[in-house]
Amino acid sequence: MLRVDISKQLGKFSIEAAFTSEGRVTGLFGASGAGKTSLVNMIAGLLRPDRGVIALDGETLDDAAAGVHVPPHFRRIGYVFQDARLFPHLNVRQNLDYGRRMNRLVDDPAQRKRVTDLLDVGNLLDRRPGQLSGGERQRVALGRALLSKPRLLLLDEPLGSLDEGRKVEILPYFVRLRDEANVPMVYVSHDAAEMRQLATQIVMLRNGRVTALGGVKVLTAG
Repeated sequence: MLRVDISKQLGKFSIEAAFTSEGRVTGLFGASGAGKTSLVNMIAGLLRPDRGVIALDGETLDDAAAGVHVPPHFRRIGYVFQDARLFPHLNVRQNLDYGRRMNRLVDDPAQRKRVTDLLDVGNLLDRRPGQLSGGERQRVALGRALLSKPRLLLLDEPLGSLDEGRKVEILPYFVRLRDEANVPMVYVSHDAAEMRQLATQIVMLRNGRVTALGGVKVLTAG
């Protein structure tokens, strides 16, 4: 379970957001400039809230009043950005293994095979990122995040840089991830169609404020 109750001043823009997530995919929905990425960066530990608490599975990650701030690399949270951010000098196999090695996890061949099968990247292992399509790069980035064994996966507009054809190609992998990977996700998007297909809970954000919280039906209300 993820609990967020924070505020943050970013220049002239402020965020005040409170919600609790228990669903498999929490969709953080809003227009560009609503504060979605800043909020996700606070969950990841890349930004510190000015006030309030962020807790995951009963562990306090941030508590401004108590001076608690768990650094990002100790949060066990995977983060997939809009651009895949793969290492160009490493092949797919090495990119996939990077998160596991950085977290000093024991090699788990069975888990690696499950992830490569889930995301259908087994035939790409010897390629470099420059030889991949945008959709393939995002699938590898997802695999790298999953192999770090996160307890929460943050996905910040992961389809935002793809054309419509690539979006149609990759969205089923996110649905499969939701149904089979057993890792809760926070999925950021301004695309209502993506949210309807993927999210189990919606947090609607506008001008740094939560304006609606509930099932996908709140997309129509918003």
